[in-house]
Amino acid sequence: QVQLVELGGGWVQSGGSLRLSCAASGYTYSTYDMGWFRQAPGKGREGVAAIDRDGKSTYADSVKGRFTISRDNANNTLYLQMNSLKPEDTAMYYCAADNRIWDWRFSFVAARYTYWGQGTQVTVSS
Repeated sequence: QVQLVELGGGWVQSGGSLRLSCAASGYTYSTYDMGWFRQAPGKGREGVAAIDRDGKSTYADSVKGRFTISRDNANNTLYLQMNSLKPEDTAMYYCAADNRIWDWRFSFVAARYTYWGQGTQVTVSS
């Protein structure tokens, strides 16, 4: 049974940093593409960063240069390092996983991912 558990959310002032982690279990982690999404109140789910099974990463324009996605295949963990946080980064953050082969253009399409964590809240105050 695939399980994804996000940790590391919290409250931070504008300009601060947080590191989210996503612990994966129940599948061969290294063979899955992974993504981070976020959802603010009243808004749709937005793709933030993605990393494929080969380690290739991509970022939404809104976080490029501030966020870094990485994966530790030995420990079945996905990370999102978030620096220079802004109030508009406030949202529930989710990690997602899938082992199907998709075109890279679909990295930020939520339907592309089969498995999801329960989310962790990030709040950035101004």
